[in-house]
Amino acid sequence: MSKRLLLTILIFAGLILGALIGQFMLFDPQASIEKVNQTVGFFELAGKYVFIRPLMLIVVPLVFTSVLTGVVSIGDPKKLGLLGGATLGFYVITMLMAVGVGVTLGATTKPGVGIDQALIASTQVAGEERVESIKQKQASESGGEGIGAAWKKILDQMIPDNFLKAGAEGQALSIITATMLLGIGLVAVGDRAGPFVNAVESLHEALMTLVRWIIWLMPIGVMFLMAGAVGRTGIHAMFASLAKYVVVVIIGLGIHAFITLPVVLFLFTKTNPYKFIWNMRPALLMAFGTASSMATLPVTIETARDYGGCSKRATGLVLPLGATVNMDGTALYQGIAVIFMFQAFGYELHLAEYLVIVLTATLSAVGAAGVPGGSLATIMIIIAAVNTTLAGTGKDPLPPEAIGLIIGVDRILDMCRTMVNVLGDSVGARIITRLAPDLEESRERAFA
Repeated sequence: MSKRLLLTILIFAGLILGALIGQFMLFDPQASIEKVNQTVGFFELAGKYVFIRPLMLIVVPLVFTSVLTGVVSIGDPKKLGLLGGATLGFYVITMLMAVGVGVTLGATTKPGVGIDQALIASTQVAGEERVESIKQKQASESGGEGIGAAWKKILDQMIPDNFLKAGAEGQALSIITATMLLGIGLVAVGDRAGPFVNAVESLHEALMTLVRWIIWLMPIGVMFLMAGAVGRTGIHAMFASLAKYVVVVIIGLGIHAFITLPVVLFLFTKTNPYKFIWNMRPALLMAFGTASSMATLPVTIETARDYGGCSKRATGLVLPLGATVNMDGTALYQGIAVIFMFQAFGYELHLAEYLVIVLTATLSAVGAAGVPGGSLATIMIIIAAVNTTLAGTGKDPLPPEAIGLIIGVDRILDMCRTMVNVLGDSVGARIITRLAPDLEESRERAFA
């Protein structure tokens, strides 16, 4: 039995065992919040300390070394601009396609119609608490609320004023832009930058070796994390009043993961897309267990390079950027979630509102944090945008505490949509490999 097959079996075993522990040992619908935090919190902390924290420890230096080696290996800034433009174009197009699938499903299946009004009333308090915490976080981080403040935060990260501060705070977008500028400077210096570049390349290989060691902690880590996730809500939550909503989201994610992205991959590379998905399974399972594309990044880079047929140049540039701005699954999920909430509260949306959701969900997904639950804050931005459209029709706005409807099942769906996020990043890296292969002669032909 190969090591990869053994690891896959152990990961699946960890996921199943964690779900059983969470359902039959931890889940207690009668328990107080304090007791749940004590029992379930232990497993969540164990998962973080055993697996998440060791990975997050190397994320920042790995992003730095990956991007720098990728930029230096490409050399010509014009070629770098072509790769960057192609990468961002791919991300925007696939996110639009994803949210288009989500909005279409939400508009046709109407998952929010017929929701029990008692459920809406029971989730109001939880929604109010979540909204208040989100507003406080937005106010402290971006100086206000709404899409304008959110985009100001993104611009602040794209144009950082302190590289060390960005690294200390884990601001991946700031690290990427600053590192790309440094890489262009090193290319301009020429041979004199050789010793520094060689040192960075050695550091990068050392970090990748650490990733290969840490990845064997994944079965234990995902077992703890899955137990914590199921222990809070119980598996039955997916089959209660929100069953139709959950099923629609999963179907939408499945369409994008197994139809849309495979078609795009095949058209551009003639690669067997389903074999590629199978080869990327360690990263996808990691994404499911952690619900964090940023925590999954080291494993995604290692898997894409060694088993996904992606070049070092492409993975170094595309995957760190993708973990920051490319959120196919999140965009799709947000489209369905917002439509669901409006339908549950009795609103009838029309073409204008759907177009607003498509545009805003795509843009706000870029600003969604690559951490568990990062999309809940951006959902509020989409709600505000649709409310602005409805104001012209004289309708009352949807109360922001409506977000309480989806909090109960958000963690489970977060795990699913993170898999799609990571798959979208990986497909992008495989496509961009055609423009940035590792072989010198192939690279020259690609840019000719």
